[in-house]
Order: sequence, then structure tokens, then C-alpha cells
Amino acid sequence: MGSFGCQNPRNRTETETMSVRMIGLNPAGGFLQWGSLGGYRVRIAPRTVKGHRMTRRDRRPFRTGLGIAFLLASAGWSAPEVIHLKDGHQVTGEVLAEKPNALYVDLGFDVLKVPREQVVGRGQPGAAAATAAAPGRAEDSDPSGFFESRPLKAAPVKEQVQTYGEAVISIETPSAKGSGFIINPDGYAITNDHVIQGETRIAAVLYQNVPGGLARRRVENVEIVALNPFFDLALIKLPPQKGLKLKHVVLGNLEDVNAGEGVFAVGNPLGLERSVSQGIVSNRNRNIEGQIYLQTDAAINPGNSGGPLFNLRGEVIGVTSRGARADLADNLGFAIPVNYVKDFLRNREAFSYDKENPNTGYRYLDPPRRLRAGSPPWPGPGGESSGRAPAGGPGAGKTS
Repeated sequence: MGSFGCQNPRNRTETETMSVRMIGLNPAGGFLQWGSLGGYRVRIAPRTVKGHRMTRRDRRPFRTGLGIAFLLASAGWSAPEVIHLKDGHQVTGEVLAEKPNALYVDLGFDVLKVPREQVVGRGQPGAAAATAAAPGRAEDSDPSGFFESRPLKAAPVKEQVQTYGEAVISIETPSAKGSGFIINPDGYAITNDHVIQGETRIAAVLYQNVPGGLARRRVENVEIVALNPFFDLALIKLPPQKGLKLKHVVLGNLEDVNAGEGVFAVGNPLGLERSVSQGIVSNRNRNIEGQIYLQTDAAINPGNSGGPLFNLRGEVIGVTSRGARADLADNLGFAIPVNYVKDFLRNREAFSYDKENPNTGYRYLDPPRRLRAGSPPWPGPGGESSGRAPAGGPGAGKTS
């Protein structure tokens, strides 16, 4: 704190003294000598600031690393605010300045520059978390509330598994076993299309935290709601269970995913239930057969299919779908990005499953293949096949 003299430019004889805070002092560069505050010209009185008596050298203007010095009167300070960030963390302090691309927040011992693109919302200390979404998340929200998408706070993997592990389920059919995860309290869940392809008798196994471990609960007669075999996604619904409250996951945002970030998968590889594997995002846009996948070095094996790939904030960023054969490569796993999942859920009616329709889920028959190579036969004058193209036309002189 320092004592500043304020001269009213309209009355040079009138002088007011107020206590103000100096932000970004740089002793090596000298203290700020003059500044502007509320239309007044402000100067530091030649007294000590934090025990330092200014000399002629100290009175020269200085610039901080940003080229900005902030001066606020004690009576004009704003109340501390809570700045909510994309990664789930919070910053509490006085907002000193708001620039087009950043906020400058006084932490009491330093000034922090917070990029606006990282700010989710602002509020008062003790108030509920701000609900305003970041610009990149506006289109990811679901107005119907069918699924939840919001930023979460980072935590150790052990805590995340404890919190969201109950939402991961095992999918069982007469011919296969895979994984899935519940997306809302009504029992809707996501898995891979290839896990339940061609099956109508589907069961799900829930794992509930109880004192001393996990309780395994099997649910029969799981309903198929929608199928998208092109993106290998399926939406299923668990029938209501009396006295059972279902946990569900929170969907993340692909824009927040970068190569090198930590991830973990929960599933049932080779039937080994409730297995957790951890790794990083190796590549965020790997093209496989015309579809984008997240590549990860977290262990993905048969049985993991349909399970969630979490980031370290506990948000689902992908659906584990495939992995490299063990005899060919190690640490090559792939997950369907969460943006595909959100589009599938928003347009679920277009992919609705109808057990009476053999082509439900947009499974179309492939066109018949040509038996022999070469040009197709050309019709003759009477409609019969001549086996020869017209002279001078495409394929002239060739036969099938």
C-alpha cells in the first residue's frame, strides 16, 4: 500500500490523499510516478512504499512485462469473484481489468492473466457454480436433457473410478460380451453396434459400490432403442429396477482433447470385469476407413468394446471400439470420438430400431458383385445380350 496525492486539474490548490494499491511493482525498473484514476492525475507522495523510500531514480515510470500498471482506489475495489475455468478449476480474486482476450485477476500476492477462452463463467464466492457455458460448449448442450455435458474438475484416476465406475456396465448376449455406459438416470446406455449386432436377447450387469467391495446385479430384457452401424454405435435402455438409482456419466468435448493428455478406460476385456487401464491420447484424429478415431495407448482389448474412454476430469471423450491384434502391435487402441456420440443421440429418432423391420438401423444389402471381370454385356437388337459393345462406343471391341 502507498500514499498517493490526487490533484484536481480544475483546482490545483485542492489536494486529496487516498490509499491506493500498486499492482505489478517492479523495483528493478522503478515505481510508477504518475497515473490516471477516475479523471484525476495521480502521483505517489514522496514517502515510503512497502518500506522503500523513493529516490530520483525510483520516480521514473516503469512498465510491467505486459506493459500495463493497474491502479485501483480502496473505496472503488470490486468484490472478489470466482472465475470458473474449462478444466473445472476456479480462480478467486478481484478482477482488475477486462480485456478482449483476457481477464486480469488480483490474487493478493500476484496478478494472474486468465485467457477468456478458458473461462466458463463467473460468480460470487459461496454462490452456486456459474451455468454459463463456454463458447465452444454451447452447441454441445442438449436442450432436452437426454444427456449431460459440462466441464468437471480434475481428480486422481482412483477417485474418478470410484465416482463414475458404477455407470459402466457389462453387456451380455448369447454370442458376445462387451461393455457400455449409462448416460442418464432413465437407464439409457451407449455401447458398440457390433457388440449387439444380430441379437435381441441382451442383458446388462451393473456394479454397485457397497461396503467392502462391489455388488453385481444382472438386468435382463434390455431394449434396443437405436442403431448406427456406420459409426458402430448403439443406444439401449435398461428396464426400470425397483429401489435402484442409476449413476450416469458426463460427456466431454472433443475440442478439449489434445495429444498427450491422460486418459483411462473402464470395461471388461476378455470377460475380466471392471478392469481399468490408463494411458494418453496418442492422436486425436486418426483416419480409419473414412472415420475419425481417437488413438490411445491405454490397453483396449476384446470385451472393452462399447465402454467409455475418460479424460482425467472424468468426462467421457470417446467410446472404445477397436484395438490392434497382440501379435501385430502393442499399445494401439482406438475410440469413437464423443462428438459422434452426441450427434447420434441428438438424432436417435432417425436411427430408431424396429424389431419387425429387417433393415432397421439402416442395414442395407450390398449390391450383387459381377461374376466375371470386364465390360458388362450389351443388349442386342431384340433385347437379348450380344456380348459386344457398339462400334466406336465405350468398350468397343471387348467382350465380357
